[in-house]
Amino acid sequence: MAEINLKFLTWAGILCCLIWSGFAQQAGSDCIKANAKSCGECIQAGPKCGWCKKTDFLQEGEPTSARCDDLEALRNKGCPMEDIENPRGSKQVLEDREVTNRKIGAAEKLKPEAITQIQPQKLVLKLRVGEPQTFSLKFKRAEDYPIDLYYLMDLSYSMKDDLENVKSLGTALMQEMQKITSDFRIGFGSFVEKTVMPYISTTPAKLRNPCTGDQNCTSPFSYKNVLSLTSEGNRFNELVGKQHISGNLDSPEGGFDAIMQVAVCGDQIGWRNVTRLLVFSTDAGFHFAGDGKLGGIVLPNDGKCHLENNVYTMSHYYDYPSIAHLVQKLSENNIQTIFAVTEEFQAVYKELKNLIPKSAVGTLSSNSSNVIQLIIDAYNSLSSEVILENSKLPKGVAISYKSYCKNGVNDTQEDGRKCSNISIGDEVRFEINVTAYECPKKGQNETIKIKPLGFTEEVEINLQFICECQCQSEGEPNSPACHEGNGTFECGACRCNEGRIGRLCECSTDEVNSEDMDAYCRRENSTEICSNNGECICGQCVCKKRENTNEVYSGKYCECDNFNCDRSNGLICGGNGICKCRVCECFPNFTGSACDCSLDTTPCMASNGQICNGRGTCECGTCNCTDPKFQGPTCEMCQTCLGVCAEHKDCVQCRAFNKGEKKETCSQECMHFNMTRVESRDKLPQPGQPDPLSHCKEKDVDDCWFYFTYSVNSNGEANVHVVETPECPSGPDIIPIVAGVVAGIVLIGLALLLIWKLLMIIHDRREFAKFEKEKMNAKWDTGENPIYKSADIRHCWRNKGNLHHLMGKWGNTKEPEYLLAWSGRFLRCVSLDLTSVRNGEMQSALCTCTEHTGQLKITWPG
Repeated sequence: MAEINLKFLTWAGILCCLIWSGFAQQAGSDCIKANAKSCGECIQAGPKCGWCKKTDFLQEGEPTSARCDDLEALRNKGCPMEDIENPRGSKQVLEDREVTNRKIGAAEKLKPEAITQIQPQKLVLKLRVGEPQTFSLKFKRAEDYPIDLYYLMDLSYSMKDDLENVKSLGTALMQEMQKITSDFRIGFGSFVEKTVMPYISTTPAKLRNPCTGDQNCTSPFSYKNVLSLTSEGNRFNELVGKQHISGNLDSPEGGFDAIMQVAVCGDQIGWRNVTRLLVFSTDAGFHFAGDGKLGGIVLPNDGKCHLENNVYTMSHYYDYPSIAHLVQKLSENNIQTIFAVTEEFQAVYKELKNLIPKSAVGTLSSNSSNVIQLIIDAYNSLSSEVILENSKLPKGVAISYKSYCKNGVNDTQEDGRKCSNISIGDEVRFEINVTAYECPKKGQNETIKIKPLGFTEEVEINLQFICECQCQSEGEPNSPACHEGNGTFECGACRCNEGRIGRLCECSTDEVNSEDMDAYCRRENSTEICSNNGECICGQCVCKKRENTNEVYSGKYCECDNFNCDRSNGLICGGNGICKCRVCECFPNFTGSACDCSLDTTPCMASNGQICNGRGTCECGTCNCTDPKFQGPTCEMCQTCLGVCAEHKDCVQCRAFNKGEKKETCSQECMHFNMTRVESRDKLPQPGQPDPLSHCKEKDVDDCWFYFTYSVNSNGEANVHVVETPECPSGPDIIPIVAGVVAGIVLIGLALLLIWKLLMIIHDRREFAKFEKEKMNAKWDTGENPIYKSADIRHCWRNKGNLHHLMGKWGNTKEPEYLLAWSGRFLRCVSLDLTSVRNGEMQSALCTCTEHTGQLKITWPG
């Protein structure tokens, strides 16, 4: 058994090696397809490609590109590991400050730039084509992080009542935000609309006061920075209290102009490198790019700051910005937007929120009384989510993210960029893969940046591309190894100078088609150049390549190949060898022209441990049975033979029990096996022994069962173990059988009698019911025979009771009828029962009448 297991493991190992080798060749085919002429071209073909710089690595007829192949294939071809160029990518962290840990109200006061929420901050990635480089990015929301909030308000006439509530917003909001951060600043700006028709009325009176009636409104304007960011809440209340409502003509407002200026005018607004919040408050829609044409404005917004004296001066010159342009500027300046709008425009601004990352929408009450709670809720919503974004990637570079968020939530692809439900002090991690799929044309380094949206901190990544091998820097220009200095010898091969060709740069381009050179490319007694499998270049054959890169021509005259060897089961060399120059070189334990003959005898091993059951020879892993009677994978079947048990039954019977057909000739015919008697069947040999074993159960001449086993050991000796006592069937017990038969007959008789009695009862009841039915349905003829005069019996009594007259009458009917005179009525009776007679006189009668149901009892007095 141990030997079988060892052989099984050996075959499994060989199979795994073949499978791995198949995958390696498939991967190596990409390296060969690259047709690399230098080491640099080779390593750019794929991360599994290597270049052999060993000088004498190539065989005759092999091109320089054969130096580029899969690493395992190069080793199999005889290239030492130290001669294989295989540079790998790497990463190096240059700046890795730990994330900041501090509590609100702590004595330590840090400048915003000293607070760290993202780690690492700077690193270098060396990228080889196709090989990803991975690094981890950690983000932690710092407690007591500074906040700048700029309140941008629509001052069109419809916002009149809102302005009154906003005038006291500064100090109230400062008090609430103190619960979140000790470093809070607030600013204020307002907007109305572009100051051209048809957005506003340009009549002089309307320019002075765009409102109707006695309303005192300020002149219309596009955007005005009322208060730059400050930590003085009272100053906010003071300046906002001086603001007045203005007016315009159309419903949408010019808020996008104002948002653009707030985003790009960082110096005037006073933005710091902290959390930047922009609260956009309005009760109307918005104009965007293209709407400016209504006012004759066609120049697209330039995305630059145009504030003079805190007023936007180019609203009449530049169109409204587009949403995409606005998203870009808000992202570049790390501004998170909160849209505080009325219920009527919720749907519009929610759609806008989906287009602007790190933005939120809150429902503004009709008079802005809930604006503080709205800002707090929106800030908590925005700050509880971190979304990573990267700058523009160089051509041929890809990046992917995997997030490791709270509570074991992990995501990939686009969702791998973000984590939600982050509280202050929570730490999340991202795994980032950067992969280059091609080298830059000039091979220069590139820089990309990754940052969380809405935050100023970022990770700076310097990308360095591995496009050349180290050995190329060690090249020898005009090397003597390259035919009198006609090339640079680098990485084991010649890179020819201009105008020179050949593996050793031995030819000029003018000599390529020379007939004298072709003579060196013909075999003796052959007119074929390079065996028609290659080209003659500079007097040397360069074998051509096949579509299947695993199939190659080789040899001085390209006369060899690795795909025209004998096949077995559709595989070259049966999959058990390597084809070299059209001849199979078989793996160990295989032989034959197609390596289809296995020297392993495991398939021939029978269950008894013998090869071919001792009845044949093992040839190429298959049993060749020497006895033609036997067949099967291990010569175990004999279609014309009796079974082992039946074959030896008589001999075992005569030797063990001295009976049977061979009793008289037992000593002559049945001494070819050794016999051992055992007490019971449990003592017989059991399966699992090394010798072949058959268990037998046969009948002897007395119909008794006897049990034995038959086995043949490795020396060819037969051994029989027989149970010394046969199992004979016992005789029948007569008494229980007779008693059972008698009891059965009695029970059957009783059952038959009961059935007969039941049938008779049923028959009688049916006949009686039939009689009763006919009796009830009978109609009696009341006609009288004119010749026959029926007798009349009359009895009269004293007229002292109810009964006056009784008459009995018999006619032609079978039954008598009675007519009873009683209390002036005549009753017809069908039966009369004289129940009592005293002194010869009737005392009472019981009469059943047709006019009554039941019975009528009549009594006479005296």
